[in-house]
Amino acid sequence: MIQHNCSRQGPTAPPPPRGPALPGAGSGLPAPDPCDYEGRFSRLHGRPPGFLHCASFGDPHVRSFHHHFHTCRVQGAWPLLDNDFLFVQATSSPMALGANATATRKLTIIFKNMQECIDQKVYQAEVDNLPVAFEDGSINGGDRPGGSSLSIQTANPGNHVEIQAAYIGTTIIIRQTAGQLSFSIKVAEDVAMAFSAEQDLQLCVGGCPPSQRLSRSERNRRGAITIDTARRLCKEGLPVEDAYFHSCVFDVLISGDPNFTVAAQAALEDARAFLPDLEKLHLFPSDAGVPLSSATLLAPLLSGLFVLWLCIQ
Repeated sequence: MIQHNCSRQGPTAPPPPRGPALPGAGSGLPAPDPCDYEGRFSRLHGRPPGFLHCASFGDPHVRSFHHHFHTCRVQGAWPLLDNDFLFVQATSSPMALGANATATRKLTIIFKNMQECIDQKVYQAEVDNLPVAFEDGSINGGDRPGGSSLSIQTANPGNHVEIQAAYIGTTIIIRQTAGQLSFSIKVAEDVAMAFSAEQDLQLCVGGCPPSQRLSRSERNRRGAITIDTARRLCKEGLPVEDAYFHSCVFDVLISGDPNFTVAAQAALEDARAFLPDLEKLHLFPSDAGVPLSSATLLAPLLSGLFVLWLCIQ
């Protein structure tokens, strides 16, 4: 009654229809699996669904669904995603005492209850504790008919976890590198955009709030190593001087830890695998200190600006 806004008194009407019938309904064809998002979408619309990609790694650097790329100071707990199906929260703390640069130390992911597909599942990772199970000890979505549409696995225990959520067309990868956690997601566009006005603070949607972006006005010039050394270390695995390269330079420069090169390289490889449009793989600054855009031909001219922007914090 409450679900359909029905009165508890007086005559009642049947609930509204669930939506348009799928192609082939009533024609003898088997009904699509409600816990196979891609199959169901393709059957309904006659085309595959669209996908979006977001990532957070290192400082953290956040690549949003809309290809903005921010270097953030966010301390404490901040939502990467908050929609009708998923909640993802990253908790960060300073890289060093008194530093503006932070790193993600904890990730919490909630897969919300979904009818016949899954029970609500919570995954929580912290530095040096990357479990290959949900909080309740399970490795799938539970005992419902579509429970297998949510699964968790690893090929590198302690350093890499992959969560497949086929019922919402989503893949999540979590990695531990250099004492920080990286997050990467490929998610169906309809799922990513299923949120209300009250859920407007999502780093994957809007990037870091302006007040949380490291700006040129903040002075923290000292690095743990020289910029030339940081560039050389990053160049070995990131030959294109794009946002991933310059983020790597910033992280290695500030931390002095060459392992941060691995975090940037992995984030780039995830983007290569997850982005539907590889022309947007490499992002370059349209102006120092503002969101990035793809501009391959401008890269040589603009890379120096981005190095300056990252390194004078």
